[in-house]
Amino acid sequence: MPRWKALSAELDPRARQLVTELRRLKDRAGLSTRQLAAKTGYSTTSWERYLGGTSLPPAEAVEALARVVGADPVRLLALREVAADTWTGRRARQPSETEPEAAWGPGTPEPAGPGPGTEAEADEDGDGPVLAGPVVSAEDAEGPRTPGRSLRVALVAGTVALVLAVSSAVLLVLRLGHDGGDDVTHGTDRRGRAAAVSDAPTGSPGSGTATATGTPPPTYTCRVTRVGGLWVAGVGRTRDAPVAFGDIGPDVAEAQCLLRRAGVSPGGIDGMFGPLTLRAVRTFQERSGLVVDGMIGPHTWKALHG
Repeated sequence: MPRWKALSAELDPRARQLVTELRRLKDRAGLSTRQLAAKTGYSTTSWERYLGGTSLPPAEAVEALARVVGADPVRLLALREVAADTWTGRRARQPSETEPEAAWGPGTPEPAGPGPGTEAEADEDGDGPVLAGPVVSAEDAEGPRTPGRSLRVALVAGTVALVLAVSSAVLLVLRLGHDGGDDVTHGTDRRGRAAAVSDAPTGSPGSGTATATGTPPPTYTCRVTRVGGLWVAGVGRTRDAPVAFGDIGPDVAEAQCLLRRAGVSPGGIDGMFGPLTLRAVRTFQERSGLVVDGMIGPHTWKALHG
């Protein structure tokens, strides 16, 4: 068994109880101080101070030792909390106010290979000279090298990756929304319905629409007359074919002429069912007591021809 250095007579009994218990658990596990340091993430120098009663071990170090030796961490942490009160003011002391840091003096390399039976033999097992003063090292201030630090780094990296992914998704949605605003220009109305584009020549009977590309927009002239008791403009050929927002062609121009005759201006007579024509159709439907849906169906055609 290693030869422990006697604890200071000035050490409070509560702190003495914690140190004694830590020593007992280490001896029971058969670990040297260096082995304990390797398994807990705290340096050999730190454990020499903790087990020598010159420095209060952090709660993480106590918990790590309990995990290594298979002891109950709750009891050890309770002893540590009780002993913490006795260390008040001791950690603020400077190394110059205490005894030398180690038995071999500061700045002297630690003996590596002493012969058996000497005081340095205990050093090889990690139980040699202990610090006589309550020295607080930079390592204690920074905390142990535990896997928790790696976990925090991984969480930060994951958060950054998530933010970048969300930003990319938002930019993609905005880009798609911007492109979707030109749907009407490319032959698709706002409801996602493709505007009917007929392959028939412009102004062919029953076509209902005109060719959307390849030719300049046609011009239409309203010649509104009464034929068979019905008002017609002589532009389109349909009497009840549905015409809706986004459609183009002579049937739209026919409706525009009849809307103008009814006293509702659709804008220009251009054969394009745009916002002005849509507003005119809704106004006409409201005046005529029809369902206001903005579409020219059989009932709206009948009212326009009426």
